[in-house]
Amino acid sequence: MHTMKTLTTLLAFTTALAQPVLAGDLSALGNLSQSEFRTVSEDLGAAFSYKPIAPTEAQGITGFDIGLEVTGTDISRSAGALSRAGASDSSMNTLLVPKLHLHKGLPLGIDVGAFIANIQAINANLYGAEVRYALLDGGVATPAIGVRGAYTQLTGVNQLAFSTRSLDISISKGFTVLTPYAGVGQVWVTSSPNAGSLAGESFSQGKLFVGLNVNLGLLNLALETDRTGNTTSWGMKAGLRW
Repeated sequence: MHTMKTLTTLLAFTTALAQPVLAGDLSALGNLSQSEFRTVSEDLGAAFSYKPIAPTEAQGITGFDIGLEVTGTDISRSAGALSRAGASDSSMNTLLVPKLHLHKGLPLGIDVGAFIANIQAINANLYGAEVRYALLDGGVATPAIGVRGAYTQLTGVNQLAFSTRSLDISISKGFTVLTPYAGVGQVWVTSSPNAGSLAGESFSQGKLFVGLNVNLGLLNLALETDRTGNTTSWGMKAGLRW
């Protein structure tokens, strides 16, 4: 009962964090130049690409991780353009995205994960999924190493079709209740406007991330920072993990 109350409180907190000063719907993309649209697409690619916010080691067939999460991305490069495109007030330089995130361990060192998110700043939904494979399980003296493929899809924006694909390799090593982790990868962004004379943008961005997982029995907390292209994000997840 206490656990459910904690999760409910966290959900309310993350939703409150994600409230922008003003909301919008990206209904004026045609106001942007092609270069502005490219910058917007780069920042949104960093914001909407998959963030693991979890250590690398495989959880095993009985493993489970469910958490409420919020990620924030520095969109100061594109805040003015996003405002002219109908997204939000130009003073909102950090895009906050609350998520419900789930990971499940499977046999043979395979884990799967998924999230759902609502982005009120552009009145849209975001979905994501991952498959992760353990190259090295890790142990008392050795780290865990794994590779991950992931996909995200934005829905609910009439003037923009947006998706990302990513591939990364990461490493983690547990020390009592603390498990630091880090990874490197690549993100491929497809951003297709349906407005004016704007052309679609398809490009890739390098990705670096580091994080720390704190496990206190069932209760779990994870913190992560991510640099995708020229854009920095941070994330926090709290929930249950076993």
